[in-house]
Amino acid sequence: MLLPWWIKFFCWLFMIFGLLSFVCLILGVTNIKPDLVLYGFETNESFSLIGLMVISIGLLKGYTAFALWFEKDIAIKIGKIDAVIGILLCVIAMLLLPFIQENSVITIRLELILLIPFLIKLNKIQRQWENIY
Repeated sequence: MLLPWWIKFFCWLFMIFGLLSFVCLILGVTNIKPDLVLYGFETNESFSLIGLMVISIGLLKGYTAFALWFEKDIAIKIGKIDAVIGILLCVIAMLLLPFIQENSVITIRLELILLIPFLIKLNKIQRQWENIY
């Protein structure tokens, strides 16, 4: 009841995303090379540094969504960690990647439009959530 509709929507989306991240990890063992893209980080190698980072973040997002949807007591803390990591990675992708990667340009990451309100909402409901769960 504490979660707004838009967080509930993204919970379902990210539970599916987490499952697909696990599938991409399994596909890394085969010759199938999935395109992995998140927060401006791109690769098609599951077992590269960027690939493992994207898959790990996908799994974290899936777990966060699961914890929020099923009202686990640790959900708000995991959600805040997820949001902060997402914000930091967006900032890194915006400010550092254009100078490190060759064909990269400076872009504003639109994910921040949802990550910042998500973090703010989690901060607002944390006390109520902890009292209930």
